[in-house]
Amino acid sequence: MRIVFMGTPDYAAVTLQKLIDEKYDIAAVFAQPDKPVGRKQILTPPATKVIAIDNNIPVFQPKTLRDGEAYSLLKELNPDVIVVVAYGKILPKEILDLPKYGCINGHASLLPKLRGASPIQWSIVTGEKKTGVSTMLMDEGMDTGDILETVVTDIGEQETAEELFDRLAVMSADLMVSTLEKAQAGTLNPIKQNEAEATYAPIIKKEMAHIDFTKTADEICNAVRGFYSWPCAFCFINDKRIKVIKAVKSNLSARECGVVLDSDNRLVISCKDGSVEFVTVQPEGAKVMTASQMLNGHAIPKGTVVK
Repeated sequence: MRIVFMGTPDYAAVTLQKLIDEKYDIAAVFAQPDKPVGRKQILTPPATKVIAIDNNIPVFQPKTLRDGEAYSLLKELNPDVIVVVAYGKILPKEILDLPKYGCINGHASLLPKLRGASPIQWSIVTGEKKTGVSTMLMDEGMDTGDILETVVTDIGEQETAEELFDRLAVMSADLMVSTLEKAQAGTLNPIKQNEAEATYAPIIKKEMAHIDFTKTADEICNAVRGFYSWPCAFCFINDKRIKVIKAVKSNLSARECGVVLDSDNRLVISCKDGSVEFVTVQPEGAKVMTASQMLNGHAIPKGTVVK
């Protein structure tokens, strides 16, 4: 089976490496263009490009798929299937219709739940107890194509988005191999998605991670886990930005939300249905530390309003 792989970040790279290890014929890899990374804005290739180069696979990084050039190139490459995992671009119909087995997408949710760009983070932020991975026969919609296969997993009570990323990436890679084997054998049974059950996972913006203390303790703890390690949940204490790395429910309560209730050896802040304790934090301009360590260096009086 001749494959063109389309994917960009670390998550996609796990599937690409799996296909290489399984000795699939990878004709080419399509990835997003190199991007500046870090404070020094060093131009950095995506993870899939690095793997492709290491394995002598041609790499293409078109800025658009809609000018006809990508279609002509793909037609020349003549893939049996296009495998798409976290590529970051919409495929036009002419490309979707090109391969013999179509374009198969590996998506990090149990479709039709959490369609869109950030399903792993939102599965935790929204309090889901289970999630998984799906393979899907792509159509022109946003993650609306027929479902091919799924695998379900529980979300750990303290599991962060970063940890879930790593688990689902491996599950997705294994599922893609299963789906490709069944596609080649002609044993897949595509199932149409139930539009009534569809939910969406929009692109995450930094301001979404600003903690809202009018929400419940569970919602706040879910946000802390779901937004770790990017963009990382945050709040402001005495006008200083503090990233919250880990938070747990506490048993203190107050009428007003967003008020420091305990700051002796722990940092407890009131919320809608009680309070949350910040266990691990990163104060502005400092390294990650326990809340107790932060309080030893910078006292925060009880009654301080947290924004």
